[in-house]
Amino acid sequence: MGLTSWYERAIMPRLITCACSQGQVMKRRAEVVPLARGDVFELGCGGGINQSFFNRSQVRSYAGIDPHEGLLDTAREAARRKGWSADLRAGVGESIPFADAIFDTVVCTFTLCSVEDPAHALSEMRRILRPGGKALFLEHGRAPDAGVARWQDRIEPLWKRLAGGCHLTRPIASAVDDAGFAVEPVGKGYTPGAPKFAGWMEWGVAYKSG
Repeated sequence: MGLTSWYERAIMPRLITCACSQGQVMKRRAEVVPLARGDVFELGCGGGINQSFFNRSQVRSYAGIDPHEGLLDTAREAARRKGWSADLRAGVGESIPFADAIFDTVVCTFTLCSVEDPAHALSEMRRILRPGGKALFLEHGRAPDAGVARWQDRIEPLWKRLAGGCHLTRPIASAVDDAGFAVEPVGKGYTPGAPKFAGWMEWGVAYKSG
């Protein structure tokens, strides 16, 4: 096993899980994830971090995908401990292995930064939602301040290698809007205590229109 594959299998998932479960990040998850209702799909469910925030009385069924088997195993174990009958599969956002229009809610947290093609992934999210369904998103991305954005541009090539393909410079709410969703006013701001180049977050609710 090469050093790169060992890092991606053994180290990188732990780093990502740690970074994505810091206190301020968890506060944002606690605002967004409990809004899920009905039949729920989570894009990037690996690690099971969001499972503690779902309102079980409002969730009829829970499914999700993640490309990393190690993180997926952790999510499955979290679901077992929670007593959920969850359908968690290996997969990528650009090709979600579920039928059209079968979910009421899609949850996407800190995932659009690392998919290969965010526009395609958003299209897939829209495809699997029922008419009037909603996508809950919480993502980090390109900062609005020019000085911070310049640093994001400089750091991103190395950052992607260390953080599983995570991008620092992708737009968030505008990308969701461009995908054909009706986006409600979103929350946004820098994460307290985080370096600004990695700390710009936007979150909100986007409805499937049309």
